[in-house]
Amino acid sequence: MTLNWEATYAIAMELRRRHGDANLEEVGLQQIFKWTLELSDFEDDPGLANDDILYAIYQDWFEENIHGK
Repeated sequence: MTLNWEATYAIAMELRRRHGDANLEEVGLQQIFKWTLELSDFEDDPGLANDDILYAIYQDWFEENIHGK
């Protein structure tokens, strides 16, 4: 499966799987950006990222931590 910036939920779930021990209160958007680019399945232009996309990834991850356990 190839990930791109439109797949915020899929990115969030992959980040959650890889960085499940991260304290989301200490994770910033720049860290989300860096970790997303490090995903082997991620194939999109880094220049297309913006705060809204990064925040959507963060929000999906946060919500899944609360409701998806």
